[in-house]
Amino acid sequence: MAFHFRFGAGDLLRCRFSLSPRWETQEAVRTLMRPHRQAYHLPWLRQIRTAAEGLDLRPLWLLMPRRGHNPDFLSPPPLGPSVTFDEELARVRASADADPQALHEDLRRSLVCTPGAAEGELGRRMLADPARAVRELADLYEQAWEALVAPHWPRLRALLEADILFHSRRLAAGGLQALFDGLHPDLVWAGDTLSIRRPSHHDRRLDGQGLLLMPSAFVWPEVVGGYDPPWQPTLVYPARGIGALWTAPAGPAPQALARLLGRGRAEVLCALHEPASTTELAGRLGLAPATVSAHLKALHGAGLLLSARHGHRVLYERTPLAIALTQR
Repeated sequence: MAFHFRFGAGDLLRCRFSLSPRWETQEAVRTLMRPHRQAYHLPWLRQIRTAAEGLDLRPLWLLMPRRGHNPDFLSPPPLGPSVTFDEELARVRASADADPQALHEDLRRSLVCTPGAAEGELGRRMLADPARAVRELADLYEQAWEALVAPHWPRLRALLEADILFHSRRLAAGGLQALFDGLHPDLVWAGDTLSIRRPSHHDRRLDGQGLLLMPSAFVWPEVVGGYDPPWQPTLVYPARGIGALWTAPAGPAPQALARLLGRGRAEVLCALHEPASTTELAGRLGLAPATVSAHLKALHGAGLLLSARHGHRVLYERTPLAIALTQR
């Protein structure tokens, strides 16, 4: 049994990466109800405990079955490589004006995956007025974003962008086989088909749309494939590096490295344990962006950093020589 993505010739040219703050909000909410997901996120859970207690997340949890359908109208795949939460939420709110019967069916398919959910008070209210339900759920997503995810979004975004940078290079170096082999143990690429090992069976022909690849900090340890037509076929996989996501910053740079490069440049180099932008590094180190920019320019010129553009931002990462220099 497996979930199959069937590729055509045109689909091979239309695979792309994206990240989604709305998806991370959804999966953060799901993580609160799934203990097996929480191992890497205990520091985050401690930080958001009070804020989470002030939210009534039951309507969202009702539409998050352990196995089965999640409403597509509530989580449309992002249209571009780097969208904002407000842009994504606007699409969710706009879906309240969709065909009422389509909304009803989308919600019903999800509710029936949880025994008793469709017959309960919350489920019956949703099905009686799907448009109102979508608007209320969108409001709840906004509250969850502001309380649970937005304060941590710079750190989460840095992790997701670093993952995309890594896998983009893997794709360029080894093609789709190398890319899919490194995303998740449950993924199998054979012939023209990407399969996810799972108890249920599902077939999805991409039909020229290609596949959207989306890293997620909160989806671990699972890999998720989904979206029925006409939505963009999407694969969500655990981002690399979540084990260090919530760890405290490293201590001061080694004295020998500080003597070699200067304290400021050494601190910047040591802080780049994952690719980051000038602004993210400035926040991480408590320095002015102009100061960090000057250090990055010097380190890049010395062959200790690589840079790559991601949307409107430039991410810096250490070269192998720099990694060796920063080892303690």
